[in-house]
Amino acid sequence: MSVLVERFEDLALSPALLETLKAIGYEAPSPIQAATIPLLLEGRDVLGQAQTGTGKTAAFALPVLETVKVADRRPQALVLTPTRELAIQVAEAFQGYARHLPGFHVLPIYGGQSMSIQLRHLRRGVHVVVGTPGRVMDHLRRETLSLADLRTVVLDEADEMLRMGFIEDVDWILEQAPAERQIALFSATMPEAILRVARRHLRDPREVKIKAGTATVSTVRQRYCQVGPQHKLDALTRVLEVEDADAILIFVRTKIAANELAERLEARGYPSAALHGDMTQMLREKTIEQLRGGGLDILIATDVAARGLDVQRITHVINYDIPYDTEAYVHRIGRTARAGRAGDAILFVAPRELRMLRAIEKAIGQPIERMRLPTPETITSHRLAQFKQQVGEIYTSQDLAFFRQVVAEIEREQDIGAPDIAAALTWLAQRERPFQFEDAIPSEAERAAFRPERDAKPGGRGERAPRNASREAADLDKIRYRLEVGHQHGATPQNIVGAIANEAGIESRYIGRIEIYEDHSTVDLPDGMPAEIFKHLKKVRVRQYPLNISRVEGAASETPRKAYSKTPKRGIEKSEGAASETPRKPAKKSAAKPETGDGEAAPAARKARKKSA
Repeated sequence: MSVLVERFEDLALSPALLETLKAIGYEAPSPIQAATIPLLLEGRDVLGQAQTGTGKTAAFALPVLETVKVADRRPQALVLTPTRELAIQVAEAFQGYARHLPGFHVLPIYGGQSMSIQLRHLRRGVHVVVGTPGRVMDHLRRETLSLADLRTVVLDEADEMLRMGFIEDVDWILEQAPAERQIALFSATMPEAILRVARRHLRDPREVKIKAGTATVSTVRQRYCQVGPQHKLDALTRVLEVEDADAILIFVRTKIAANELAERLEARGYPSAALHGDMTQMLREKTIEQLRGGGLDILIATDVAARGLDVQRITHVINYDIPYDTEAYVHRIGRTARAGRAGDAILFVAPRELRMLRAIEKAIGQPIERMRLPTPETITSHRLAQFKQQVGEIYTSQDLAFFRQVVAEIEREQDIGAPDIAAALTWLAQRERPFQFEDAIPSEAERAAFRPERDAKPGGRGERAPRNASREAADLDKIRYRLEVGHQHGATPQNIVGAIANEAGIESRYIGRIEIYEDHSTVDLPDGMPAEIFKHLKKVRVRQYPLNISRVEGAASETPRKAYSKTPKRGIEKSEGAASETPRKPAKKSAAKPETGDGEAAPAARKARKKSA
């Protein structure tokens, strides 16, 4: 199905949602959004086939928010996802899109999270529930979640739920939903088991099929660099320093980001310009002509603004922000290697975006090469080599008689030898751009000590932990830190894990025991945290409150190896794609004890529970 919609304003969305999309910087709906949103707004069931990363979340979240009744604080929409990571991401997306809907509440529920926290939020009232099948079933059987007022059910990544053995759970959950409800089912593939669920529960569904682009130019070298959000600008600076580039096109997701990045690069001495949808046609043409003619070497653009851009001197495309869908990635890197020339495409990937990287690799049918950031030593050598080359070129091309006389006068008047004069002049020459490069990115050694990295296998499904990953994480020495957020601030284990994992770039399996008290929390993190990461984490917020992280003096975590091997549920271990969503039977605990994040139960436990039911 093909729907030509170029503006969100053409999708009959409310002013509040349009204002949010504008503030976020979205310029145009993706194909899946353009095709699906009108159908869902009409109340139709939808059977959507689209790859991960095509913009599905907004495709179903925006219609749900358009129809939700904020005054009615009972669940009106249920979104089922295969993993807890995806449940959290979808819930965060709902909250972001609903920023101009005061009083709106969305709740992610999944195994491994404290049941008491979920119960408290459900009693308070929520409009949208996003959950994994096992935990949703638990709540339905306990009668702590009611679907009586449900209007919409979304099955996100149904084929993944099938692969992980949840499809029977999904079928059972749909049977508990009201007869009059709307269903949107999204799946990358449509195996027979998924189609059976669709035929059984969907009513006259409209089919939407989005084909992801798979053709990339063979002359484009594709690389990716894993870097945390707080270090992206420094990483970009390093890349710009050493890449042998003519013109560079840098892609960001929003027009706000385009303007901000252009300003920040200018401040660092890299003349840049932004290109986005708010620019007049005259200014757009002038900017592109500057790039084409060599008056500008760095252009920061959004996907919409770069449509049809054809400048042969673009040698590098840098994806500063990973695209929302695989089709956009293919279009982006197609801006280089024009007219048969070679080109380079570099993709920045945050730890939480590795899943999208794998979706891109799957769509283009090839692995993307991992790139190590140039070290400060490499950049220093590069700057020195450039300087030496410039000195040699000046020596052979310029008349230096007057300047030799100046040096001779300095030598005579100040009794300084010529080598020392040359050294002083060299210092002056590099004062604005020092040869010895420094930035805030921790060194490879610091990162290896603090957050062990493991290369993903090319073309693999994602950064899955190996079988001994938990043991590897347990073997790390950990230090206990205090966080100035607790129960009174609404802090939860997943909030804390998400904040630390996303902002510090620490894989969640290396985050140890979390204890939440009334006015603060504690967390065990690997020993050897770089100073820059520690400084950054102090400013990171959970529930709008700064963490103000501080080390608990004299408190290393209690024998981490034993704690993880004997009582794994006391730590937060969130390996992606965990197949179980049902928690172990909770142990009795004193009311004075803090809440901790629980682990996932084994698949066998879930099956046993289903049989007994």
